[in-house]
Amino acid sequence: MDTYELVKTKAAAAKKAAAKLAVTSTAVKNKALLAMAEALLAKQEEILAANALDMECAAAKGMKSSMLDRLKLTAARIEGMADGLRQVANLPDPVGNVLDGKTLANGLTITKVRVPLGVIGIIYEARPNVTADAAGLCLKSGNAVVLKGGSEAMESNKAVAGILSEAATAAGMPEGAIQFIDTSDRQAVQDLIHLNGLVDVVIPRGGAGLIKMVVMNATVPVIETGAGVCHTYVDASADVEMAVKIAYNAKVQRPSVCNAMETLLVHKAIADKFMPAMLAKYAEAGVEIRGDEGVQSFDKAVVPVTEEDWATEYGDLRLSVKIVDSIEEAMEHIARFGTGHSECIVTNDYSQAQLFQKTVDAAAVYVNASTRFTDGNEFGFGAEIGISTQKLHARGPMALPELTSTKYLICGNGQVRG
Repeated sequence: MDTYELVKTKAAAAKKAAAKLAVTSTAVKNKALLAMAEALLAKQEEILAANALDMECAAAKGMKSSMLDRLKLTAARIEGMADGLRQVANLPDPVGNVLDGKTLANGLTITKVRVPLGVIGIIYEARPNVTADAAGLCLKSGNAVVLKGGSEAMESNKAVAGILSEAATAAGMPEGAIQFIDTSDRQAVQDLIHLNGLVDVVIPRGGAGLIKMVVMNATVPVIETGAGVCHTYVDASADVEMAVKIAYNAKVQRPSVCNAMETLLVHKAIADKFMPAMLAKYAEAGVEIRGDEGVQSFDKAVVPVTEEDWATEYGDLRLSVKIVDSIEEAMEHIARFGTGHSECIVTNDYSQAQLFQKTVDAAAVYVNASTRFTDGNEFGFGAEIGISTQKLHARGPMALPELTSTKYLICGNGQVRG
């Protein structure tokens, strides 16, 4: 079977399952999610053995340490995957929720309710935990899922997806609701994103290159996620100690994720007080600073920043830093180089905070808090499929409600239109 037929066959099976899944009860979905969690733990040795093969191959190919860390599975991480499925089982089921309703003058009643999207294609890189997260969230929201993971995690993903699918079906879910495309042929992604009529929406999760490729080439609707050139702007009135704490956390706490800060903007009026302390903290953490001339004047170790750096999502311990003359200059910089993910201002000036939040166009705009909080769990949603950086059909952390669409239910007693 060639790649196109493989992908099409799996998508068709998911489409068939989606029709049944849309009317599957919450009780059955929750039972399946709990069974999936238990299956991961019961078969963790199988998963770890598959992951060891992926890790050995990735290391031999020279994969960088931050990516190897994302690829690696441990007993604790498998427990985390299982716990994530249990958490999803405990979340409210969005399917069937009534969003609005009214009775017209002619007696027709109109009710707006949530319904599943249908078949969701998830395209992701070397993160095996996404296999479990995506499957759990899609099933709970009544969607069938077609998973296409990165070739680096092929054995891990194949093992996890197979275990989850078997457990879900045994617990009463429609057969075929979880599909995994088990080929490393890159053509599979192209085939998946062109399956109009079988796949209802595609969600890419990964680096900027992957996301851009899917957005530019797909004919299936795409929800753009993840790319995070996030900024922190330290205003003239900022509390220096607070600013150092926030800017350090936003870069260092977990630099490989999409809500980590990539550019620090500092008002010239506070630079003399803020920069020495901030640069010292970053030096301790091993952060490479790329800065303009103003930043270089504080430390000879600062690498001259380039135009390309401002638009780069580093994903590691590198940071671009700029001294700005005003909040307006900071916001203009963000408008030019930001990706619409998460932006922050540190300030003690209420009017400046309000101006920043009203003006900056991003999914999450912070005042005096780290951008690292842009996360479904941190926002109290329980879980997320990704962070949408676009405006349709969802924006910000995408939890269960964002994996649904709506339909109108209209009831009458014989009305006809004149």
